Amino acid sequence: MPSRLYHCDLSKHRFLACFVCCLAIACSPTTLLAQFGGGGGGMGGGQAQAPAAATKPKFRDHIHNRDGMALRREDGDAVVAEVRLVGNQVISTTDILAELQTRKGRFYSEETVLSDVSRLNDMGSFDHVTFETEERVTRANGSSNAPQKSVLVTFYVRERAMVSKVIYHGNYRMNDRELSGRSGITEGDPLSEFAIETGKRRLLDYYHEEGFNQAAIEAGIGLPSDTNAVVYRINEGPKERIEDIQIEGASIVSESRLKKVIQSRGPMMGIMSYINNVADMKKIDADVNVLASYYHNLGFLTATVGRRIEYDETGKWLTIVFVVNEGPRFKVGDVQIVGNEYITEESLRKRLELKVNDTFSGTKMRKDIGEIVYGYGELGFIYAEVNPKTIMRDENGIVDLVYEITEGDRWKVNSIRVEIDGEPHLMRETTMLNLIEMREGDYIDRRDLETGRNRIERSNLLETNPTIAELPDIIVKPLEGSQR
Repeated sequence: MPSRLYHCDLSKHRFLACFVCCLAIACSPTTLLAQFGGGGGGMGGGQAQAPAAATKPKFRDHIHNRDGMALRREDGDAVVAEVRLVGNQVISTTDILAELQTRKGRFYSEETVLSDVSRLNDMGSFDHVTFETEERVTRANGSSNAPQKSVLVTFYVRERAMVSKVIYHGNYRMNDRELSGRSGITEGDPLSEFAIETGKRRLLDYYHEEGFNQAAIEAGIGLPSDTNAVVYRINEGPKERIEDIQIEGASIVSESRLKKVIQSRGPMMGIMSYINNVADMKKIDADVNVLASYYHNLGFLTATVGRRIEYDETGKWLTIVFVVNEGPRFKVGDVQIVGNEYITEESLRKRLELKVNDTFSGTKMRKDIGEIVYGYGELGFIYAEVNPKTIMRDENGIVDLVYEITEGDRWKVNSIRVEIDGEPHLMRETTMLNLIEMREGDYIDRRDLETGRNRIERSNLLETNPTIAELPDIIVKPLEGSQR
């Protein structure tokens, strides 16, 4: 049977527990005596009378006897006499009434009516919703014959026109099914100018993703023969492809290396010149930021990157030129650690790889942050955070680093449980507990947690194929009130 560690679930044992409970009641001494006619009779030793059958209480009485949930009593000065709808032609009255909380026989509430107006507007089928009330006075049945107020509530709705059909005109490279899936406008939808304009923007984004960067689309409503038709008039333009990618101004890193960093690709040799080189302007603009971040990571903190697009005579092939201004490469002037109260600054500095006078490296800085967080996690500070700051000095090429630490609380282990899906096996559970070094009451150690996970995975005691069962894991519950 596949096994794994998981949160506790007793659902598999509930049936057995219920069955045992019912069996115990059925075999109780009182019931047995009644069934077999014996039992502790009086001095005369007469036969005991069988008890009368229990009468099942009514559901209403059962609820009251069991202290069931009580309904909130409504109150009000007037009762809703009738709810009317005016103006709906396409949307059925039944569908609209189902959205309303104001109903005949209930106490009238203006707040409820206003909420009903909002619900009708949220349906998206009406341009305008309003209401009107008419008070009435009737004589209530009964000895008092006291007058009773009632209210007639009328909702006035103005339905939106519905889209009769959607026409795409001028699309030669994209079929109607592709465009319909992108625009989101279909026959039978409410005729909304906002939705139609949103569909236009989606279509433009789709064309641009496919390399039609010069595409233009106009959206219109109505034809001479159909006033509710939606028409998208499309001028696709040429499909643009990247002919070449050039990088100017790069001296510290080779052009071939930088081309591997970005996502845009030029043509390959031979028949591959039309594969994977569609000109996506969003991707090209994102590559500008990728190159800038790459240089910042290498220590060129003031580096800037721009781009230039050059078209050939046909307007279908373009050359992308990324222009790099590297600037100076920064060195670390000073490293400060602030916010640490429990752990000494000296022990934290021993974990740092990026030191004073080193060339700044974003990779090393992120690694140092991980080391600090990991070190806190070994001591029970499982929610410790580190916020890095870079401060450039007035002197050229010098940057100071500041690591702001938020230690949080220190947590102890409350319990460590091994729960296996499938047939229980005491020896297997005990073996897995022995593979974990932490014990209840110890401070949570992140290193011990990872070591325990690795040992369990290598022990072959549990199924480790994720397609069959979830991967084994250790579930540690922090002890409440264990903070320092």
